[in-house]
Amino acid sequence: MYCVCKEHVELAIDKFVDEYEDAPDIVDLVKTKFAAWEAPATCEMCDHIAEYLVV
Repeated sequence: MYCVCKEHVELAIDKFVDEYEDAPDIVDLVKTKFAAWEAPATCEMCDHIAEYLVV
């Protein structure tokens, strides 16, 4: 699972596919809120705002 900014979505997808050998689901964190989980505020690969969850 990767929480990333728009700039790093492709890299996160590539890492997910390499690790799990399957296509990930992409969740828009701007439009989606979770009751039992709060997304990190920043991208895992830089300091920009995390906009997508690759899972």
